[in-house]
Amino acid sequence: MTEPPTDATSRSSELGENELDIIHQPSTAYDFGIIPIPRRLCYDPTKPFHFDLVLNVSFGFASTFVVANLYYCQPLLIQFSESFNVSHNEVSRIPTLIQAGYATGLLLISPLGDLVRRRQLLILLTLLSTTLTIGLAITNSLIAFEVLSFLVGMFSIAPQILVPLAADLAPPERRASAISVVLSGLLLGILIARVLAGVIAEFTTWRVVYYMAIGTQAVVLVGMHFILPDYPSKNKDLTYWEILWTMAKFCITEPLLIQASLINLGSSACFSNFWVTLTFLLGGPPYNYSTLVIGLFGLVGIFGVSMGPLVGRVIDSLVPWYASLTGIVCLICFQAIQTGAGGINIGAVIVATFGLDVFRQMLQVSLSTAVFGISVAARARLNAIMILSIFVGQVLGTSVGTKVFVTYGWRAGAALNMGWYGWQLFILFLRGPHCNRFTWIGYEGGLEARKSATEARVRALQTGAGISSAGGSEKSVSEKRQSPPKGPSGVHKTPIPRQDVPQLEEWLPMPHFLVAFNDLEWLGSNFMVTISALLLQQPGALLEAGSGSREDSQAGADLVVA
Repeated sequence: MTEPPTDATSRSSELGENELDIIHQPSTAYDFGIIPIPRRLCYDPTKPFHFDLVLNVSFGFASTFVVANLYYCQPLLIQFSESFNVSHNEVSRIPTLIQAGYATGLLLISPLGDLVRRRQLLILLTLLSTTLTIGLAITNSLIAFEVLSFLVGMFSIAPQILVPLAADLAPPERRASAISVVLSGLLLGILIARVLAGVIAEFTTWRVVYYMAIGTQAVVLVGMHFILPDYPSKNKDLTYWEILWTMAKFCITEPLLIQASLINLGSSACFSNFWVTLTFLLGGPPYNYSTLVIGLFGLVGIFGVSMGPLVGRVIDSLVPWYASLTGIVCLICFQAIQTGAGGINIGAVIVATFGLDVFRQMLQVSLSTAVFGISVAARARLNAIMILSIFVGQVLGTSVGTKVFVTYGWRAGAALNMGWYGWQLFILFLRGPHCNRFTWIGYEGGLEARKSATEARVRALQTGAGISSAGGSEKSVSEKRQSPPKGPSGVHKTPIPRQDVPQLEEWLPMPHFLVAFNDLEWLGSNFMVTISALLLQQPGALLEAGSGSREDSQAGADLVVA
């Protein structure tokens, strides 16, 4: 709730300059109508928030210790069975329930990031997860523990609100770096939760793990109050059910989102397959390592995750498509090392572990950066769809990867990942780096890899277009060809342009050996010019029809029709 703003306009003639400055300061706002928000965190449209490194790292810290709730239970299952006096089979439901709760939260709660104020949403979610964790620490009933686990998983989705919020707050030239820091925190939480839970439970009871979780979440909750800016809500004209409907609509109407989700699914399957079967590989011959030594391999993964900010800097300098390509190619290289020598030399396992973590993160950040450019107003929903695809990939990688490893051995399991990486490369190549928003398959706008070069050329083109418009020039034929499609009512549907990829294709010619599906109109124009040349017996026009530009071909076709 925010107090009504003072009408400074009507009183500006009566007030001095200093008094007018006071009027323009943001008014006091409240969390949930009762808790005052620090004035420096109140939203002021005249003074946008400065997304500095401290705020970015705070987002990453919060992601680490909130997402850790999902993974504390995994090393503790044996102690659960002893404490609740049940079989191993019964306690094995706990990880499944907490992941099911997480999936429910992703589907039903995280889209609220596009509808309500995210500061209040994040504080409420963290408060609920902290309170429910108290129940996990003190309950003596397995049934209560399972119900609470599901609820904790459902409310531990704060990182998936923070990722699109970081994309909103960060400047465009630092967006990938900002996202990479938050995702680094998320991946760090996944890895560190298992290590902390295993070490603590080794020397004391499992309940201490959850007491620690309560404390860390309380720190996050207090930090959110004093650090998290009160960013305004979006899509005030939509209802909750309309938000869910648009999520479903995005799943079948956005080519870039579908491409990124399919790649994310395969990448997540590879990641899960590697880490789950790594335990079997290191615990059996020729290594025969203890559980403690196997757990220390999580430190190698943590070191790889810590490279995330550097990876983000690289992605900021590239068109996201090329960052994804680099990530997949490097993942194939490191997976080839694991496939060739993973069961022979421990050095190969260490190198593969580090490389797969670094470039898996590079791939996920580049895909998120590209998808967030589809629509600023829908980033929470787009992120939810991306994470759901990751969740499906985790289930696929764990189930199929484990069966292949147990049945055919470590090399077959590693080769399965090679096949999935090939799938990701195939999906990426179906759609080029500069395609328009609604192009499904093909290549448009050239192959420029540097983001700065594409942005500079688009600015130059827009400047030229502005000068031309000021001179009163008419709309060109090529511009008419690129006008938005009309809906059933005849009204133009104006698509929301991607911010990180240029929407104009004139400044870079399309490669002659690749033709996008939506260039069939251009081919038809050439065909019209060719037929007209034959009918009019103009061989010169016939020769020019196959070599002319798209604009010339379209103009010729229009002339023939006229």
